[in-house]
Amino acid sequence: MKLFFYNTLTRKIEEFRVKTSKIAKLYTCGPTVYHYAHIGNLRTYIFEDLLRRTLQVFGYKVIHVMNITDVGHLESDEDSGDDKIILSALREKKTPLDIARYYENFFLKDCNSLNLLKPTIICRASEHIEEIQYMIHQLIDKNYAYIIDGNVYFDVARFNNYSQLSRAKLHDLSSNSRVDFDHRKKNQKDFVLWFSNSKFQNQIMRWDSPWGRGFPGWHIECSAMATKYLGEYIDIHCGGVDHIPVHHTNEIAQSDACFNHQCVNFWMHGEFLILDKNKMSKSKNNFLTLTNLKEYGFDPAHYRYLCLGTHYRSQMLFNFESLKMAKSTLESLKNRIIDWKSELKNKNADKSIAGKKKEYLNRFYAALSYDLNIPTILSVLWEFVKDGEISVNDKLSLINEFDLILGLGLTEHIKPELSEYLIQLIKKREELRKQKKWNCSDKIRQEIENSGVMLKDTENGTDWYLKY
Repeated sequence: MKLFFYNTLTRKIEEFRVKTSKIAKLYTCGPTVYHYAHIGNLRTYIFEDLLRRTLQVFGYKVIHVMNITDVGHLESDEDSGDDKIILSALREKKTPLDIARYYENFFLKDCNSLNLLKPTIICRASEHIEEIQYMIHQLIDKNYAYIIDGNVYFDVARFNNYSQLSRAKLHDLSSNSRVDFDHRKKNQKDFVLWFSNSKFQNQIMRWDSPWGRGFPGWHIECSAMATKYLGEYIDIHCGGVDHIPVHHTNEIAQSDACFNHQCVNFWMHGEFLILDKNKMSKSKNNFLTLTNLKEYGFDPAHYRYLCLGTHYRSQMLFNFESLKMAKSTLESLKNRIIDWKSELKNKNADKSIAGKKKEYLNRFYAALSYDLNIPTILSVLWEFVKDGEISVNDKLSLINEFDLILGLGLTEHIKPELSEYLIQLIKKREELRKQKKWNCSDKIRQEIENSGVMLKDTENGTDWYLKY
């Protein structure tokens, strides 16, 4: 079966092809480590995880590179504003390096909590200054970049079809009044490759260069690291839709100019998460973190499940009601899986109608192969969960297959332990039921359920599950 993805570069769903047989080279834009990642950021990483899992299920060896921006990212994507990491360092009275490492570690813990597959390579911008400077040299030698007062700028007028990704007209982009005017630039849309002469004269994170002591621009970091680890041809480059108009547009310009060919085949972007009708934003201080969700009683898996219900190219409206529903639905699924495992132990599993399992698998792969249609996959999952014509054994087998993509840890879920007090109450209730003392047994049932444990009377005795 072939894979088809939406390519932002062409605005079409296209058949996925790789440069090297059965090896998929994937680059994903990582975090700027100046603050906690909010759940809108994490939604993008969940989408990228689904993409990687899909490639692996379809037989590709995935080389996944993700960068850590720990230097050079200003408040605006367009070379203006304050340095994000320096602002955090001043706010928290720490060194920029301490800030970067603290938030990097916290981000990676969030990724682990969400069951995201770890990238093959995680690379820090601050550790690749040599590669960044080498690429800048190449662009200068090829007349795509110019030097003024110790700053190096990419000359967008020299690069044909600069706006092929964003589809914006160059004169429109140059007239953005929100961007600080830089008198050194030939064109205000030209972007910085290296800062030697900036307003951050006391910046701690600076390096020697042929153009002066300074630091790299944000955009050049990704191009230098991507090509170091993945080469001149990259199969898929991912990020959020906010990267399209500037960051990824600039990446295309500098990478393709450096190597004289198109470096990235597919560009894929995840849409925004919307909170109270606004894009979640750290600058506006209207964001939620994974830690916040945990404080409200939700597991990272509940948030992951919520994200699965909206296609990665559609905006996702977040509210706690929808998260509560996702939690309830996921926990209900886990309880069913526990019941199925119990049925297998008790040898109560029945037989499936021939071909049923294959039919569900075919629908699973058809949805997956067409631009990661995960919401449809969830529909198929719940259809077979409720299907009385398919055996428990086949249901568990299908759950295993589906969870390779969903990444919810469904097959690893085990029944939690009850306190000894509750266990004794359940036994006492069973004895009362045998004695047909229904009023007394009902009172005990109410006490047990008030503690969050629901009871289920079966022919093999009383079973229980947690209430969500």
